[in-house]
Amino acid sequence: MLGLLKKIVGDPGQRQLKKMQKTVDEIEALGDEFKKLSDDGLRQKTEEFKKRIQEDGESLDKILPEAFAAVREGSTRVLNMRHYPVQLLGGMVLHNGDIAEMKTGEGKTLVATLPVYLNALTGKGVHVVTVNEYLARRDSEMMGELYRFLGLTVGLNENSLTKEEKREAYACDITYGTNNEFGFDYLRDNMVLYKEEMVQRPLYFALVDEVDSILIDEARTPLIISGSAEKSTVLYMQANAFVRMLKKEEDYTLDEKTKNVQLTEEGVNKAEKAFNIENLYDSAHVQLNHHINQALKAHAVMLRDTDYVVEDGEVVIVDQFTGRLMKGRRYSDGLHQAIEAKEGLNIQRESMTLATITFQNYFRRYQKLSGMTGTAKTEEEEFRNIYGMNVSSIPTNKPVIRDDRPDLIYKTMKGKFNAVVEEIAELNDKGQPVLVGTVSIETSELVSQLLKKRGVKHHVLNAKNHEKEAEIIENAGQKGAVTIATNMAGRGTDIKLGEGVLELGGLHVLGTERHESRRIDNQLRGRAGRQGDPGSSQFYLSMEDELMRRFGSDNMKTMMEKLGMEEDQPIESKLVSRAVETAQKRVEGNNFDARKQVLSYDDVMNEQREVIYKQRMEVLESDNLREIVEEMMKDVIERVVASHTPANEVPEDWDIAAIVRYLNATVLNEGDVTEKDLWGKDPEEMNELIIAKVKEHYEQKEVEFTPERMREFEKVIVLRAVDRKWMNHIDQMDQLRQGIHLRAYGQNDPLREYKFEGFQMFEDMIASIEEEVATYIMKAQVEQNMQRTKVAEGKAVVPGSSKQPAKKQPIRKGQEIKRNEPCPCGSGKKYKQCCGQ
Repeated sequence: MLGLLKKIVGDPGQRQLKKMQKTVDEIEALGDEFKKLSDDGLRQKTEEFKKRIQEDGESLDKILPEAFAAVREGSTRVLNMRHYPVQLLGGMVLHNGDIAEMKTGEGKTLVATLPVYLNALTGKGVHVVTVNEYLARRDSEMMGELYRFLGLTVGLNENSLTKEEKREAYACDITYGTNNEFGFDYLRDNMVLYKEEMVQRPLYFALVDEVDSILIDEARTPLIISGSAEKSTVLYMQANAFVRMLKKEEDYTLDEKTKNVQLTEEGVNKAEKAFNIENLYDSAHVQLNHHINQALKAHAVMLRDTDYVVEDGEVVIVDQFTGRLMKGRRYSDGLHQAIEAKEGLNIQRESMTLATITFQNYFRRYQKLSGMTGTAKTEEEEFRNIYGMNVSSIPTNKPVIRDDRPDLIYKTMKGKFNAVVEEIAELNDKGQPVLVGTVSIETSELVSQLLKKRGVKHHVLNAKNHEKEAEIIENAGQKGAVTIATNMAGRGTDIKLGEGVLELGGLHVLGTERHESRRIDNQLRGRAGRQGDPGSSQFYLSMEDELMRRFGSDNMKTMMEKLGMEEDQPIESKLVSRAVETAQKRVEGNNFDARKQVLSYDDVMNEQREVIYKQRMEVLESDNLREIVEEMMKDVIERVVASHTPANEVPEDWDIAAIVRYLNATVLNEGDVTEKDLWGKDPEEMNELIIAKVKEHYEQKEVEFTPERMREFEKVIVLRAVDRKWMNHIDQMDQLRQGIHLRAYGQNDPLREYKFEGFQMFEDMIASIEEEVATYIMKAQVEQNMQRTKVAEGKAVVPGSSKQPAKKQPIRKGQEIKRNEPCPCGSGKKYKQCCGQ
């Protein structure tokens, strides 16, 4: 049905390409005019374009034909490469914020120069994203020659650079780097204490090379900055020992209604004496104060066998609504450790997630995003739904004459590998180069051992050393070369054919099994037959392959046995090939659903992240936070008044004493507001009276410490409160996410529950930030030389490292994994729910 509709309506991507053909003709027509320009004249064109865009407000689309013609001419002079008309088409697709699917060897790196140059003219900075640092360096050096010749600056963003060097790289018109590095810099920028420490500019345009690898394959694992944040177990013990000596009412007050616990003036004095300090509210003692408060809460508010139970030496939270034990969940903000100290248990020192973002949500922050790859059509739906990018298949410059042979299917794995080695040896004897593609490292090693026995010289690659691999892959087309590579190895590097290879039939690609994604198989095939060269490809399968086993190959195996087929006797069957493709489509669908699910949950977190990062930026940029701080204090006061003066109670039953106690402990001094002052007033009048007193107090403090010092003091307090509470919130949301799927047993939609509870937790966090800011602004002493300090030191956890779920390719198959054992990929799930699906 869909095929029929396409025939009637036509492929929208192809219709778009036809429209663009007119612009290609326009660029071609400008060729002679630009050829006549001197080198300086060509460079001056860049300045002219910049002026027309930045000063005269001309659109990029209007300048496109001239800009592309300039790049084309510059490339001819500097790189000795002239863009083909199909490459101009690819450049336009990329400029439109879409994906250009171009076959291997069609010069994607050169195509990228067109939209990159055009968009760099805005002065907002263009990011060219590659899969590894070797490719980023190679492309920035090679294409950098062209950009510099045309008068643009080029930067390279590497992991080893200092902040200053990174800032310099980002300030360039064009910046090359990896997806990991761009993402981590974004997270680190949102953790700085001074605006000047930021390295990135606002995200404008990203062009992603190997877009399917970065935006789909790597999208399963988020970027994480983790660290140990204020988790000294000694302080928990000390705070616990101190709190045990305190007496209720005399040293602290407990508000039963709001579950709020506060030290009294006497309690504060005892704390200062016990810890030998002058002022508990001094900014140097924030950590101690926090630990005392959490210890107080653990003793006075949290009740054993009501709020939590102790089981097998661990504190397990009890769900207040259902009474169920919530194993795996932990209270945030150090409360869990405070309870562990109270119960005399082993205090767990946690590694905290300080900042995190998925690649999907990072790349969707760019105003414009585009990408190029040899294979994207099979994932078009995902690109459109998640990134809003369409996929256009760009025609090849010369027709593809590669011979894609039907799959050969064997009964057993042994029979298949014997045939594979036989085929390689035969081709090697006549000198035809062979590229052997494998799904796993084990298969590479197995084929290598078998070839060694046959005495066939070969190279083995498994995506470990990018620089060396690129070199080997480049030479994989030489006469007599045999190269074994996992899917990831040497990606982004072209294979050029050696002398005399054309006559032998070009490069032969041999796949040792089908990958679960058709896209990866297509990538492997696409290594042969580049730029109209001859070439061939063939996949060898067996009924014992993982993909075949997972999708019911037993019947087929039985049939082969009944027919008396030997293990080294292949069948060529379109039926089996179709069954394999159907299986692949099913797996692709499952993987897409899984990524969509991850994204749905991260979208909840992303909304919150945007709010916090935006407000944090406002704090860094603002010269005066007094208005913001006063607004926070107003919210705190209104909340406490509202909670003790409910509309459904008569004024005589209102707990005025609790309001006064709270105010004395947080924003006012003893006697500033008394119960007598509040009696007979409605909540609105109470708020007005208290807010007026607080402002008066604030005014005195500012006069005492000078406005300049007060402004910096506000920033120190606000930044610290926001950072600490936000980091704890990330942890809490992560724990909620891990346990939320259990809600499905109660016929509840886990995602809806996660959104609802996540929103509630976010509101609580905001209230908690406001309370901490209000208390410290009013109670702490302003120091002579205040310094903004980081709440925690974090380090980037590279996707695929041991701290988080690893990428699934290449895999090691090792020993048999039982279905209920943890999955070896590191996702934390059971094998049957992850890689064993």
